[in-house]
Amino acid sequence: MFDYTLLHWTTFLLAATLLNLSPGPDIAFILGQTVRSGRRAGFAAMFGIWSGAFGHVLMAAAGLSVILASSAVAFSVVKWAGAAYLIFLGLKALRSDGGSFVAEGGPVRAGFPTIYKQGLTVGLLNPKVAIFFLAFLPQFVVQGAGPVWAQLFLHGFLIIVVAGVIEPPLVILGDKLTGKLRANSKIGLWMDRTLGGIFVALGLRLAMEER
Repeated sequence: MFDYTLLHWTTFLLAATLLNLSPGPDIAFILGQTVRSGRRAGFAAMFGIWSGAFGHVLMAAAGLSVILASSAVAFSVVKWAGAAYLIFLGLKALRSDGGSFVAEGGPVRAGFPTIYKQGLTVGLLNPKVAIFFLAFLPQFVVQGAGPVWAQLFLHGFLIIVVAGVIEPPLVILGDKLTGKLRANSKIGLWMDRTLGGIFVALGLRLAMEER
């Protein structure tokens, strides 16, 4: 079971590395939280995004991603929900005082669970990720190497493992580069405004995407 050639693994790991290095909503969310609130927030966002990606891996292995790929209605529902959530986060950042997102009861610094849930939601409500896994993972299914669902799950899980090698150093570096800047309230306000603008732009881009 899972008997693959060296060429297979080399090709897959190279593709997985390039995938994780490519800019997109996931990296933007992780780095945005890191720049605005520090390393802990960056890791919370990262774990949330990974959990969302794992959900898509499970759906791809179970064949549920086919629904998103084949149903215009299902795709639109998930797409608009994801776009609305990103725009919602962006508007909250744009309305903040530079300290953090605005929550009930006034401005507070978002905790680990809050940012984790935001990352999880951002990851899950991106139909492009589900369709990408559905299109990408089958390219590495080898006849006779094991059940198809198990091969899909293995390669999908390994994409997250590769992210676990690439993304933590980015969070640490981003935290160190911006640590002193966050102490300045005016810069903090600018960071929130910038982050809010990025989220709104990502939400609008997702809303305009086609299957």
